[in-house]
Amino acid sequence: MRRLIALFALLCCASLTAHAQTPPLVDDVLAHLGKHQQVRAEFTQSRTNPDLAEPQVSKGDLLFVVGKGMVWHTREPFDDTLVLTSGDARRLNAQGKLERVRDGNRGVSQVSGMLQGMLAGKADEASRQFTITAEGTVDAWTLHFVPKQARVARVLAGITLKGDAFLQSIDVNLASGETTAIRFASTRDAGTLTAQESQVLGVK
Repeated sequence: MRRLIALFALLCCASLTAHAQTPPLVDDVLAHLGKHQQVRAEFTQSRTNPDLAEPQVSKGDLLFVVGKGMVWHTREPFDDTLVLTSGDARRLNAQGKLERVRDGNRGVSQVSGMLQGMLAGKADEASRQFTITAEGTVDAWTLHFVPKQARVARVLAGITLKGDAFLQSIDVNLASGETTAIRFASTRDAGTLTAQESQVLGVK
């Protein structure tokens, strides 16, 4: 997850100012996703690199709350919890206290806001930075994101999202040949938040 944050931070630094129109299916898909105000899912993240003999795999679960942020909890191969809001990125320590991410910066906060905006059904930020194409229907869709700026394209080849009523997968392809694949399972409406989840996300 930290590598993805660093990648998207580059995108934020290269943000375009002109508004770009998204295809109708993209708007329909994001509106569909935005109907789910609180979502839980399990994830498996696999990173492959031409220089690595085997993929690096991590597993965990996440909670996303529209307008508040997300809790990204890695369980394997180590335990780590990041709390990402539109204005900050913090780590939840063993004592249940939030600590500022050591390598956190303004880009991390912008990244969090952009991701949350898309999951909340808003494509504005993404459409400024990517050419977006869509395939399928709102019940079985694929969205392709190709960076508009040459400096970003030298690092990032593209991003592909797939899903149905929920986001089911994210594939990030770097120009170097490195890939990150995130698969979501047991995606569902979150139900009642725990006291700790409500506290760290500021949900009353």
